[in-house]
Amino acid sequence: MKLQKIVNHLQELHPKEIDLSLNRIKNLCKNLGNPQDNLKTISIVGTNGKYSTIRALFAILKEANFNCNIYTSPHIVRINERFIFNNHELNDEDLSKLLEDVAEANNNDPITFFEILTAAYFYQAAKTPENINLIEAGLFHRFDATNILKKNLASVVTSIGLDHLDWLPKNEQNIEKIIFEKTSTLLNSNIIVSKQSSDYIKSEIKKSLSRNNSKKYFFGDDYNYLFNENGFVYYEDKKGGIKLPQPNIKGQFQLDNISNAIATLRSLEELNINENHIKSGITKIKSIARLQEINSGKLKELVRDNILLVDGSHNPLGAKVLNEYLNSLDCNKHIILGMMANKNHKEYMSYFKNISTLTTIEIPNQPNSINGKELKNKLNSFKNVQYKESISEAIKSIPVKKNDIILITGSLYLAGEVLNLN
Repeated sequence: MKLQKIVNHLQELHPKEIDLSLNRIKNLCKNLGNPQDNLKTISIVGTNGKYSTIRALFAILKEANFNCNIYTSPHIVRINERFIFNNHELNDEDLSKLLEDVAEANNNDPITFFEILTAAYFYQAAKTPENINLIEAGLFHRFDATNILKKNLASVVTSIGLDHLDWLPKNEQNIEKIIFEKTSTLLNSNIIVSKQSSDYIKSEIKKSLSRNNSKKYFFGDDYNYLFNENGFVYYEDKKGGIKLPQPNIKGQFQLDNISNAIATLRSLEELNINENHIKSGITKIKSIARLQEINSGKLKELVRDNILLVDGSHNPLGAKVLNEYLNSLDCNKHIILGMMANKNHKEYMSYFKNISTLTTIEIPNQPNSINGKELKNKLNSFKNVQYKESISEAIKSIPVKKNDIILITGSLYLAGEVLNLN
């Protein structure tokens, strides 16, 4: 209860959830002694795949006996997920103390929730300067609170697509503006650019980075992977090739994120990451709400022998790769969908083909989610679409047959509610 009370207080320090500026975070970090200035950091920016890339980096680094600090957002179930230090999630007592100390330094000045959490992360991370920090950028990056570092080991640019357009001016709601916001202020170090959904996006990223003096590594040009039907993955870069085992996470698109992680760590020669670290690490990746299979719990009991998956994808790029995974499965697929009101619901669902049933719901405890009935009406072009009042009712209403799968998707907030309910 103490932690929740502190969190509630921090959420009230600014009238807006997001207010793109670096002034408040810089002022607070100055009060804290600028803890961000001496961290060993790998920064991860992009639209999709940031979290998965971080989890792959983390798994490999742990195999190489590195201690890591990790900062991600949003959290899925508990706010503690955002604060990993020395390879472990911060417990309630230590997180409460950390947030109290940083709140005291802030002295009730206006600051957004994300900004003060970011300052708290930097403050705690500075206590272990020898650790490697894996830091996920928030919205866009240029005016994101994580973008006050003076140096880093590397920047990873994951796949970039259209998302959060409502935060851009009407005349700038385009992919070119998003690429500029995410890549124009990357630090001079090493930049690893993931596989992109089109050659045009890749060329625009190259254009944006043309004046950046970093060493640059582009998927397709400098590193690549091939998926072999015999069950292994062949990764290759200018240092040579590695025959990899199948990773322990679902979806071929996750190989994009894993190859980002491998390319990044192999570019940092001072870390001495070897093939065995990589091979072992990718079989131990722990990921929440990214094509996560629910193997036990209250909701799993409702589906019995059928597979229940939860995935937090919420934009067209996420829908595209998720559908590619579903199409690789020879079974009936049933989708339960809940989304935030500000998303492009029709475009998101337009990527899903060969769906047996679609059930819309509201996202519990999220007043900014779209009403489930309204969502159903928007998607009435789907043959078997229905609305249900709850996650449990939605699951129970689906006429599953042997080997069918149920996928709950559309929002990270919905994924969190699913895992809590389960």
